[in-house]
Parts: sequence; C-alpha cells; structure tokens
Amino acid sequence: MNNTDFQVLVVGSGAGGAMAAYELTRQGIKVLLLEAGRDYDPRTETPMFKRPGDAPLMGSGNVDKDFGYYDATVDGGWTVPDEPYTTADDTEFLWWRARMLGGRTNHWGRYSLRFSHHDFKGKTRDGHGADWPFEYDDIAPWYDKTETLVGVCGENTGHEDMPDSSEGVLQPAPAPRVTELLVAAAAGKEGIRTAPMHRAVLTRSQDIRQKCFYATPCGHGCSIGAAFQTTTSLIPMARATGNLTVITDAMVKAVRTDVNGKATGVTYVDKKTGNDTDVDAPVVILAASACESARILLNSASEKHPAGLANSSGQVGRNLMDSTGANIGAYVPALRDRPRYNEDGHTSNHLFIPWWGHEAQEKGELDFPRGYHFEIGSGFREPGSWVAGDFQGYGEAVKAEARSAYGSYIGFALRGEMVPNEHCYMEIDKDVKDKWGIPVAKFHWKWSENELNQVRHGLETAKKIFANMGADPGKLPSPEEAILKGGEIIHEVGTTRMGDDPGTSVTNEWGQTWDCKNLFIMDGGVFASNPHKNCTLTILTLAMRNSSWLAGQIQQGSL
Repeated sequence: MNNTDFQVLVVGSGAGGAMAAYELTRQGIKVLLLEAGRDYDPRTETPMFKRPGDAPLMGSGNVDKDFGYYDATVDGGWTVPDEPYTTADDTEFLWWRARMLGGRTNHWGRYSLRFSHHDFKGKTRDGHGADWPFEYDDIAPWYDKTETLVGVCGENTGHEDMPDSSEGVLQPAPAPRVTELLVAAAAGKEGIRTAPMHRAVLTRSQDIRQKCFYATPCGHGCSIGAAFQTTTSLIPMARATGNLTVITDAMVKAVRTDVNGKATGVTYVDKKTGNDTDVDAPVVILAASACESARILLNSASEKHPAGLANSSGQVGRNLMDSTGANIGAYVPALRDRPRYNEDGHTSNHLFIPWWGHEAQEKGELDFPRGYHFEIGSGFREPGSWVAGDFQGYGEAVKAEARSAYGSYIGFALRGEMVPNEHCYMEIDKDVKDKWGIPVAKFHWKWSENELNQVRHGLETAKKIFANMGADPGKLPSPEEAILKGGEIIHEVGTTRMGDDPGTSVTNEWGQTWDCKNLFIMDGGVFASNPHKNCTLTILTLAMRNSSWLAGQIQQGSL
C-alpha cells in the first residue's frame, strides 16, 4: 500500500495511539492508524446490563476471559490464541494483550492519578533508577488539557502525592460510601489520610459522551462513553476530522528503513488473509504497548541497526517495570445487617488511600525507596460467584448468613512503585514464532528486596487499619507469597525509556528516538520510572504533548 497522502503512520489504537491520532488529525495531519486486533463497536457490543446470574459460573473469569465472562476485552488477555510468549527459567511473568480496536482502554480501571514532582525525579531523591528528562511543572499544563478532554472526576485535596489540577478541570467526585468513610476514620487513627479517587468517568455529560448513571460495571465497557475508552471518544472524534484512516486486523511485523537507517513505513500481516502488506509514511509512531513496541523494534534489525531499530544504547527491552500488587481484606462485623440501599456509584472506589510516606523516606525511616497506595473494594455489590459470610450447613441458615453478611467485607488492593533492576527485561526468542511468523517476546523477571519490603510494610499497615475497624484479616503472608506476579497488574512500562542521554535511553523527551528522527514511541515504553499510580493518564498526557510538538515539526517542514 503506497499512499503518500498519509503524513504519519500510528501503530496501536489504545491510549497513546488514539491520543496521537486525535491530536495530529485535529491539527490537520493525515494519519493512518493500524490496529492488530479486530474492529469493535462499543455501542452495540458492550454487555453493560448483563448480570452475573445470566452467565456461566456466575460470570467468573477463566483462561479465555480473565476478568469475568462480561469483561470488555473481547479478544485478548494473558493468553492469546496463536500468539505465545516465553519466559526464562525461574521467571513468572504475565503479558496482557488486548487484540481489539481501542486496546486496553476498553478494559482498564480508569484510575487517573497524576504523577508528582516526587515521581519525575526519583533518582535525584534516592539514587535509584532514572530521572525523567523534564520536571512536573513542564507537564502540568498538559495534564490539565488531558483531564479536561478525557473527563476526570475527583477533587483537589492538597495532598503531597496528588498534585492539584487547575480550577474547573476536574468533574465532580461521587460521594463516599459508608464503608469508605469507615476506612477513612480507621486510617486517620494511624495518621493516614484518604482522598477522593480520580477516575476517567464523566459525572457531567461532555461532547459526544453522556455522564455516568451509576448502574453498571465499568469493566463491561461503556456504550454511552461515560467511562473513558478511545472507541467512544478519541477515535470517533479523530475520524470526524476527515483526516484519519483506520485499518484493523493489521499485525505489524517490523518498521522498514532505508539505507540511511531512516524509517520509511512498516510491514504488517493482514490477519484476515495472512498476506504481508507494506505501507509507507514520512513519520512512524509506535504505540502498540510497551512490550509490543519493543518487540517490533527488536524485530526491525537491519544493516544500519544490527541490534534492532533505535537500539544503539542497548536499552530496548530493558528497564521493564510493572506495579507491585498485593491483596488483603477482612469481614467487618460493624457492617453486618446494615440497611440496604444503592451503593453502586461509578462502581469503583470513591475514596482511596494515597501514599503518605515521603517524609519518612526522606528521614531514612523506611527500608524501601518508593511509595504505594491502597484501592478500596467495598459496599453493596451485585453478588457473583463469591459472597461474604461464615457459612455453616445449608438451607435457610446459609441464606440468612449471606443476607446478614452482605456488604460487610472490605478489601484493600496495594499498588506500588517498582524500581527497575537488571533482572527484569524482555528480548526476542528466536526459536519461537507466532502464527504470523513473527519471533515472539521472551521475558525475564525478578522482584527485588525494594518491592518485597514495600509489600511487607503495606500488609502490616493494612492490618492496623483493619484492627481499627474491629476486623481481623488473619495471619499475614510473607511478602514473597503475597506479591502478585510480574505483569499481573498490567502496568508494564519502561522498555523504550526516554532520557536526555542517547547512551542510556531510547528516546528524547518528545518520544523521538535518538537513532531514527522520524520514528516516535508514544506508549508506556517511554516511562523512565513507574510510579504507583495507574500509568494510563500519563500515557495519554505524554501522547498529547508529544504529538502536538510533532505536528509543529511537520508543519514547519522539519520532519
């Protein structure tokens, strides 16, 4: 396919790819967007109103639908048919792929927390990892623009780990649930604050999207566009400019380059026919996800780029990070037999516990360098295959216990920052190929003492908070037992990190690769660190900022 009308070719339609397409097309740039997965129409395919009782096994997950029968990921998961990946000996790593238009944004939790000045300069503070090549103040105005466009609800709290948005940016936050107010009181006894969670869920209608009506699980997808996903927002808005062309079922094999090492386009497999197709463009953006983009680069080796495209530093695939994760919960007797009422809200936690330990770390009082937070799971939810209660026997007694204990369980999900280490990286497994003949990714993974100490601290802190609620989560597991597997939180980043030194990074601050000036990375691969907050808001923000800069370069004739 040779079409000189396309000025930019974007690979991937998730957060980074769709935002790049939106920002470029809005500024008059002609864009071709390639998506490896199938087409997806959330307005007709979303099972918003389906109930667990209507599904097999009360909607529980399985190998085909990891997050439940009605999860919005229609094709994909940690296991994708015909698309294997491998792991090194003694490695446990899970790689989530979403093979559908909109990518992971159809599935994500919509948590939208800004990184702070602490997060962008972590190495300067504690000597670990790498600093980002800019300050928080440089990106703060772009956070404002992204939050406004995406539609983020929440409140400014002045919390040191939660930078405030500009006046009028955030949409109204939903009211806390009774269970969350109980957690707030219990945490307060330990000197720990709670705060309204910031989520990419509309509480006011906006553009082509409607506000949330507080009824259905966001994980099912959102046909009205209240819960942000690119298939109900950025992609249709970019299409409306007349400057966007989308091709689905287009599995990119490699970026093609000329004799000078400059990118000329990509080769992709048409998954419907199995045929290879070449498409040309003056500028190429990879936004296929951190590990998929790194895989494409490593599979794009040439005479000019023998170690893989944009890999003169040897950093492509390195510095792989995921969030730490651990779960703890307990039955809270004080919540037993409380009056029934609708607690759905926007179906996720309205309050959470942000990281409170920066001062203690500065004083050297903690044995780990970075922070974590607790997400709170609680309230009256539609029962699935598990309900709270101390069940004995059967019949009326079991029913009575289920009713009495309903809504009495509170769970904390710890999400923390991992420091990159030499043992965590991905490479190409030259002995294994997928259905399309593309060499697959091979992962190496090992948590360090930093993460294990962090999880220990989190579990011990959570137990104190539960005790203040009159609840007992039981004997704590060891950190090694509690910490979830690498990749299991689905926040993998860092494999094409940005920096200000071509010898230790893959791109500059604009996502422009040092080795190939017309090749850009606009997914989580460019992250220099992986703060404990969900990475999607910052992927969106960087893609908007960097695509705006790219549009200026194109309009000036520099690219």
